[in-house]
Amino acid sequence: MEDFSRFIGQILDGFNTYIGTYALMILLVPVGILFTVMLRGIQITRLSHAVSIVRGRYDNPDDTGDINHFQALSAALSATVGTGNIAGVALAIYYGGPGAVFWLWITGFFGMATKYAECTLAQKYRKVHSDGSISGGPMYYIETGTKKYIGPVAKPMAVFCALGGIVCSIGTGNMAQSNSMADAVHQMIIPVAGGFQIPHFAMGGILALLVWLVIVGGIRRIGTVAEKLVPLMSGIYVAGALAVIMMHIEAIPEMFRLIFEGAFTGTGATGGFVGSTFLLSMRYGIARGIFSNEAGQGSAPIAHAAAKTEYPVREGLVALLEPLVDTLIICTLTAMAILVTGSWTSGEMGASMTYTAFGGTLGTVAGVSVGGAVVSIGLLLFAFTTAISWSYYGDRCVVYLFGRRHVTLYRYAYCAFVFVGAVWAKDLVWQFVDTAIVFMAVPNLVALIILAPAVKRMTHEYFRQDHHPVVRSE
Repeated sequence: MEDFSRFIGQILDGFNTYIGTYALMILLVPVGILFTVMLRGIQITRLSHAVSIVRGRYDNPDDTGDINHFQALSAALSATVGTGNIAGVALAIYYGGPGAVFWLWITGFFGMATKYAECTLAQKYRKVHSDGSISGGPMYYIETGTKKYIGPVAKPMAVFCALGGIVCSIGTGNMAQSNSMADAVHQMIIPVAGGFQIPHFAMGGILALLVWLVIVGGIRRIGTVAEKLVPLMSGIYVAGALAVIMMHIEAIPEMFRLIFEGAFTGTGATGGFVGSTFLLSMRYGIARGIFSNEAGQGSAPIAHAAAKTEYPVREGLVALLEPLVDTLIICTLTAMAILVTGSWTSGEMGASMTYTAFGGTLGTVAGVSVGGAVVSIGLLLFAFTTAISWSYYGDRCVVYLFGRRHVTLYRYAYCAFVFVGAVWAKDLVWQFVDTAIVFMAVPNLVALIILAPAVKRMTHEYFRQDHHPVVRSE
């Protein structure tokens, strides 16, 4: 079994190193730049309007959809604010050095424009079923929107993207989450007689059961759970990260030097870090960036398609807030904590590196590491909410490909892979994640390029109109 795992790992690593990485590097950032220029910096100029929409000022309960704007944002954020913010950032630094953080920022900033475009299109081309439920996402706007441009190629490309979505739901949506969560919780020794560590298989089983109890309720239950847990989990983690950074505030100037120098020159070996090149910094920064905020991957549009609105642009504006919160704020705080504490040279990788940064700074209470508890609790909540939201992404892809009658079977399989991810080797899980992302992201990014004029037209039409908040009677 170990030899087979090693063989699979070599295949995945070869694909990611020589094919997948370059496909994303060629498409991901340039697409974000394209929409930033075409829409005149919409992630900056229309940010205040996006915040007003999320606050519910334009919510109309009579609009078509399953969930309101804030629930759609929470559901999508619960999928993006996951282990990528804790383990993914640490892995980017482990392989690519501090310079990877710069490329993480690049994907976050331009990813805001990309996320706007794909979620606007998802609303425009969504499908309303006979029972009033909604299905949407890249497979729908690829099939319908690009048909007049690429003809018979549109349908196969949409099918390929939907298949990629199912694979991604298994990889990024649950296996990466349960693996990182089980790894971090395993390190947290519970202070009872003699102390004990929670084994990986136990955490995998617990998470799989909890995920099942939520996902059987569909997007409405997912949205309800997400809108309660996302603010809570983000607040706890951000507070812990800020405390770590403030306790090492004198190291911040050196941290920025490492980031900007490493982004273009690589980083030499130091401590437990083996060194990186410019290409490795870019590769892992971009790879972990798309894993973290999912801009361009095509996943978030599936959640945003379900929002109650008659204006596709309005939901696109809500969506552009995700990379801001996920990457430019939460991922940056994780990276800063790792770099200012020096844990990036510890030789640890993934969540263990973040655990070291927090645990070595915040001390202990009653024998329990405060920093370790923050990371572990963050991973528990991040992994759980990511897993429940990604289950919805996968089941919409199943509906598109096979019909709604196969959704229950998919959900059973999905929860089984939550358990598998917890016990698989860490390297193998993350190699699978990087491969899965490519198969969903590439057709989506190609479709976004084709449909860029349509996004520009819808944007201009929306902002030519007067938009007034909904007035509600008391």
